[in-house]
Amino acid sequence: MMKSASKVLLPPEDTNLESTKYWIIVVSRDHVLMGADGGYAQACHGKAAPLKRLSVGDWVVYYSPRLEFRVNKKCQAFTAIGKVTGNKVYPFKMDNGFIPFRRDVKFLDCTEVSILPLISNLSFIQNKTNWGYIFRLGLFEIQQDDFYLISNQMLPK
Repeated sequence: MMKSASKVLLPPEDTNLESTKYWIIVVSRDHVLMGADGGYAQACHGKAAPLKRLSVGDWVVYYSPRLEFRVNKKCQAFTAIGKVTGNKVYPFKMDNGFIPFRRDVKFLDCTEVSILPLISNLSFIQNKTNWGYIFRLGLFEIQQDDFYLISNQMLPK
């Protein structure tokens, strides 16, 4: 059994912890890597409304159920972590005519972490047997302790 979550060392500019919220965004690993490289978050197939729930200073952790979009190869890992920096949700026109909405995020260097050893200790997973169900939401808020548990595994000590 894992020990309880200790507080992760966050960057020094993270001083307003009372209003900070913590979020999980569910995206395939290949799309997470594109967003992390570009410094933006995209969620729920490019919809604007979910990203509008985030505020500057909030933290996001990406969970990737699959390695690639539309390819059924499991990843089941937390794949990126970052802090919301952009005030606005904005559209971005892609080459194929798709116009998803994005929000600027500063991503941290991190290690990808399997969710499997964490499931029993994550409070947002109510049903430990059918644990993947919550991730169907695409974007949801988590408690600070859950964020610390995940981020302590992902960020360098």
